[in-house]
Amino acid sequence: MPTASISPSISDSQHEMRHAYFGGAPGMLTSALVWMTAGVVALRQSPERAVWALFIGGMLIHPLSVVLTKALGRSGTHSARNPLGTLALATTFWMILCLPLAYGVSLQRIEWFFPAMLFVIGGRYLTFSTVFGARIYWLCGGALAVAGYVIAASKAAPAIGAFTGAAIEAAFAIVIFARARRAPEGANVQS
Repeated sequence: MPTASISPSISDSQHEMRHAYFGGAPGMLTSALVWMTAGVVALRQSPERAVWALFIGGMLIHPLSVVLTKALGRSGTHSARNPLGTLALATTFWMILCLPLAYGVSLQRIEWFFPAMLFVIGGRYLTFSTVFGARIYWLCGGALAVAGYVIAASKAAPAIGAFTGAAIEAAFAIVIFARARRAPEGANVQS
């Protein structure tokens, strides 16, 4: 008689995700560096090239963050039976499906690209609140969305949008790193 596979509880799944990915901080820090690179490209070359810098750099966020996570002593991977891995993957596909929208917006007005991406990435971070069981991702997603609105409404230069995304993500990554380092090895606490 086959045995049914027992799914872990949501709390256990969140704990595994927080531990394996260092609370998501390495990914957020890597993303901040990509935003920063796009800002530099916007200033030194052109906003159009900065769009491509964010797209191409964005493709490198996950593999680079896994390398960083492993360098910090965590696995950078979760078990196959963790249902939150599927949620994280689904949000990745949702984000990819939003990229043509942001690109299309940039063809109308280049200064709208980075605010659009702040909304897209902010929305994705809202789901990370569930993936990692950490309410701080609601704050991060909200901060990115508010920044996107303010930047679009003020018609700020594209570099401002890119540097703002970098600053917000870097600040939240530092807080998440600090919380993850303070959490005892077996602790199952929300941040």
